[in-house]
Parts: sequence; structure tokens; C-alpha cells
Amino acid sequence: MKDLFTPYEIKSLKLKNRVVMPPMCQYSVTNKDGIATDWHYNHYVSRAVGGAGLIIVEMADVEPDGRITDYDLGLWSDEQIPALARIVEASHVHGAKVGIQVAHAGRKAEDAVLPVSSSAIPFDDKSTTPHALTTEEVKAMVGKFKLGVQRAVQAGFDVIELHGAHGYLIHQFHSPLSNQRTDEYGQDRTLFGREVIAAAKSVMPEGMPLIMRISAQEYVEGGYGLTESLEISRAYKEAGADIFHISAGGEGPIAAAGRPGTHAAYQVPLARAIKQELNVPVIAVGRLDEAVLANAVIGNEEADLVAVGRGMLRNPYWTLEAGVVLGKDAGVPKQYELGFPRAAK
Repeated sequence: MKDLFTPYEIKSLKLKNRVVMPPMCQYSVTNKDGIATDWHYNHYVSRAVGGAGLIIVEMADVEPDGRITDYDLGLWSDEQIPALARIVEASHVHGAKVGIQVAHAGRKAEDAVLPVSSSAIPFDDKSTTPHALTTEEVKAMVGKFKLGVQRAVQAGFDVIELHGAHGYLIHQFHSPLSNQRTDEYGQDRTLFGREVIAAAKSVMPEGMPLIMRISAQEYVEGGYGLTESLEISRAYKEAGADIFHISAGGEGPIAAAGRPGTHAAYQVPLARAIKQELNVPVIAVGRLDEAVLANAVIGNEEADLVAVGRGMLRNPYWTLEAGVVLGKDAGVPKQYELGFPRAAK
């Protein structure tokens, strides 16, 4: 029977366990140049020491105005590659595989003078009305994603994640709330995402998997639900996405009537449904910080991998602690064995 510490393999990606550190923005690029800092190095490498099987580096944007804030990581310049490569190389030393989330914030780019989106609809009444990308500008944006992925590959990442969730640009195209276009990208709301997937795959090694992160439920008036997200995911699977990272929300201010639950594992049913309906590998996320619960999600075959966000922010060694709780060999470094006596040899 599979558990949290059963190795996982897809294409050329081989993970020592099923624990994923999901991308969580650090807003720590103090020079505002998109280049990872010592903070990022220490932040990610410590989780590799702490036993995570897969670390997904936070949202890195394909152009300066694609950042949520000016303190975000970037992938629009070759100058950003070496600092990321340093993180990947050090994490590999400790047995972790590393991905990066390639993205564009679209209308949620807070520091952009004029943010862009699928349509000229602001996120909320406090937001700037974005510029609606022309058809030609959309096609150029696909090229920017391609170059960003190419730089990530050059940095040595093991897997690429495209951010199609949380109300960012790809999500803005496949949501009826924000995409009211009349051209081809409005007639088929998955077209932009599918073209980005194809562009990414064209510069990725043959065996490298591509993760697509989606919001499977929009908690806003007029937003889509699981029925629609299954169709979106089916289109992205056919376009070449290999793994789906299942989250929810982000495309508008949450409506009181549709407010999501805050209980443990509240998003797991969404991941399970997409896994079962489409027969695709999925990453579950959302209040899975308890080791026994995370282990159950794997053991019950509700997801293939489990992302632990806030728990890993609190504790870089969450995975090692989970091994103690579950009585599993989490690969405690010999330097730390005195702190994990049950794992000592």
C-alpha cells in the first residue's frame, strides 16, 4: 500500500517521497530585479535538508509587469538564471527535486502602472482597470512564457509548473468572469493556456513533466465549479499537461455565499474528482499539515502527491517530523539523528 514515503516516478522525475513544498511567494527580492537572494537560497535549501521530495519554487514571472509585486522572482532575463541554478544544485545535494512556477499575474499585478488581462475588467473596485491584450499581444505573451520556461530549464529545474490558478493571467483567460473577449481567445477560453502548454513543452526535455496548477472551484458569484474545471483540465491534459496541482479560488473577492470551508483537507475532494475522472496524477493541497492526514490522502488514493504549505513555513523539517509520527524512514541527515532518536541507525 502506498504512503507518504513511497517513492513516486513520472517520466524522468523520480521523487524519494510524496511530500511537496508548494510555491509560496516570499516577496523578498529587495533589489526589485527578479533575482533570487540569499533568503531564497536558505529558504528552499533548508526544506531540502528537511526531507521534502519535491520543492516548487515560488511564482517567477515572465515579464516585469507580470509580477504581483516588484519584490517577486523573475524569469524574463538570463541574469536571473545563476541564482536559481544555485538553489537547484544545493537542493539536489540533499536529495530533493526542484520545480519552479512560471507565471504572469495579469490584472493582479499590483505594482504595474497598467496591468494586462484577457479583458478590461478590474479585479475589484480598488484595482486598476487592466489593458485588454490584443490578439497579437496574447500571441506575444505565449512567447514570453516560452522564454521563461526555457530559462528555467537552463537553470536545471527538474519539473515546470504553469500557474493557471488563483486569478492570475492563465486563470483570467479560462474564467468567464474575466474573459469576455470576442476573438479566438474568447471563443475558446482554454486556448491561451493550451498554447502556453505547447510552447513550454517545445523547450522542455522530452522526459521532463509539466505541472498545471488550476483553481478547480471559484468562490465568487457567477464563477465556475467542478463541472467546468473538469473540462478545463481535460483540455489541458490533451494539450500536454502531465500533473495537475489542484487549488481553488482567487478570481475575485470571495462571495459570502460561496466562502470555502476552512477545515482540514477541504480541497481534497476537488483533487480526487479530477484524478478519478481524467485519470491524471494530481497534487492535493489545502490544510494538510497533519502527517496522519497527509498520509491518508495518499493511502486512500485521493491524490498522488501532497503539498504542505503553511506547515512547511512553520517547520522546515516537517517531512522529517512526519517520518517520526508515521514510523517511516524519512532520511534524517546523520548530523540531526540525535534530534530524531527513533530514526537513528
